Amino acid sequence: MHEFNVWAPGAAKMAVKIGDALHPMTGPDHAGWWKAAVEEAGSGTDYAFLLDDDPKPYSDPRGLWQPHGVHGPSRVYDHKSFDWSDIHWQGPPLSGAVIYELHIGTFTTAGTFDAAIERLGYLFELGITHIELMPIVEFPGKHGWGYDGVALFAVNDLYGGPDGLKRFVDACHTRGLAVLIDVVYNHFGPVGNYTTKFGPYLTSRHCTPWGDAVNFEDVGSDQVRRFFCDNALMWMRDYHVDGLRLDAVHEFIDRSAIHFMEQLSIEVEILSSMLERRLVLIAESDLNDPRMVKPREAGGYGMDAQWSDDFHHALFTVLHKEDEGRGYYTDFGSFEKLAKALTSVFVYDGIYSRYRSRVHGRPVNGLSGHHFIGFIQNHDQVGNRAIGDRLEHIVGMNRARVASAIALTAPFVPMIFQGEEFAASSPFQYFADHDDPAMAKAVLEGRKREFAAFGWNPAVIPDPEKTETFERSKLNWDEIHEGGHGEMLEWFRQLIRLRRDSPSLNDGDMGHVKVRFDESKRWLIMDRSQIRVMCNLGEAPAELENPGQYPLLLASRDGIEVTEEKVLLPPDSVAILSCEKIEKQGH
Repeated sequence: MHEFNVWAPGAAKMAVKIGDALHPMTGPDHAGWWKAAVEEAGSGTDYAFLLDDDPKPYSDPRGLWQPHGVHGPSRVYDHKSFDWSDIHWQGPPLSGAVIYELHIGTFTTAGTFDAAIERLGYLFELGITHIELMPIVEFPGKHGWGYDGVALFAVNDLYGGPDGLKRFVDACHTRGLAVLIDVVYNHFGPVGNYTTKFGPYLTSRHCTPWGDAVNFEDVGSDQVRRFFCDNALMWMRDYHVDGLRLDAVHEFIDRSAIHFMEQLSIEVEILSSMLERRLVLIAESDLNDPRMVKPREAGGYGMDAQWSDDFHHALFTVLHKEDEGRGYYTDFGSFEKLAKALTSVFVYDGIYSRYRSRVHGRPVNGLSGHHFIGFIQNHDQVGNRAIGDRLEHIVGMNRARVASAIALTAPFVPMIFQGEEFAASSPFQYFADHDDPAMAKAVLEGRKREFAAFGWNPAVIPDPEKTETFERSKLNWDEIHEGGHGEMLEWFRQLIRLRRDSPSLNDGDMGHVKVRFDESKRWLIMDRSQIRVMCNLGEAPAELENPGQYPLLLASRDGIEVTEEKVLLPPDSVAILSCEKIEKQGH
């Protein structure tokens, strides 16, 4: 026997359809829920719901498995059927994390959870502590980024379905790797979203870039909030996931006394106590509002960390001046902005933004740098370029080495995007597989308009709907030890090892970060207690003072010379010096 439940507050009658049989549901109760117990149903049973007199059967908004795709029936799945081996698992703290963002579909040739398991040993040896998966819920078509997901409780069947994800998480924990999942609670994908047939999941009172906003505050919002909170708790309770990354929380429109993120933080904290293991929430926000990561007791939302876009934009524009003045890069482009990002987190902390034509942000005061995720590449910053070109394709290997050194020695929790560590030759392009030709055309035309702000030629933009765009984005693992790829991989290994073993680089106190620079000569020095990072992005060699006579630890290229009081840096190079006693930590 299986009991079916569905929230449909506006329906006059409901039924569960199993095969050709219809099973009437009772309800709705005071909260709008319907239910039906079906004797012959159980794990593996396919089912759908019929609403009122609509003859079309619809999948369960909370369905755990969609083996027939987003338009087909749901399948009953029993979470208790999986045999876990990670009962004593305790994940590493986020404050000491090195995060690796990956997309299951392009991380390996097969594009499945099981295929990804084969690479976990490599990631552990690299020094990764947390794997962050781009969205893995059911989305329309055979390939996509996952941000157009519509069945938010169902693990994508092409990746391996519910059991595939559980095998992956269990294998990660066996190898000492924590798992984070990227979830999208700011919109549903435009194709295959039937939630509004059941209830007011969206509200027309507010508009987002994707249309009507998710209903966090309007009529019926209690159950909508419950939908998303239950979804978050499911990943961490039933799939043993260690945390979530919340996509674009600045598009949450919620004027409730208790904001949705605060409610989510409270419920995750309760679950963490019950499970006796640390669970984390990471937000993506462009509001430059430290309340995101402030504790609830201090008036914040209680997120554990947020992505630091200002750091990326400031670093990227000093590496690639050609993008200065394009789109959101308009607000960046100087070493002064990079220095401010390294010492103050938000560059726009209550100052005027030319890109926004208004004052933006507020200062970060008294918060650890460990509340912020730093990166020079991620799925957006690579995949949302016109042709998905990676950093080394844009600025060359030497500058890419400088960038990775700064990102991995900055006071933020570092994140690496798949393939970045070996300077992957494959791009990461935007791909999708919409079954609606009009939608496919609209997506391509929309990207062309978006890229116009960056001055990119629309003619070179790959068609997201073509299979070769997806295939082109898959990593080539045969190249990782070849030539420059192998050299970059060794550079990353050295940087990550240093990051993990150095007390100075694990200090999140922003007051301990000191930066000096020369705008015209284009050099910058960052002191992190007893670690000194010196980089030169100028056209001429730079001779820099070395107070304290720090000895050289790592050099990004030949030609770097360190004397008792001076450091000579050739163009596009970085040197890391240290006078601290570094003892190798276990990993």
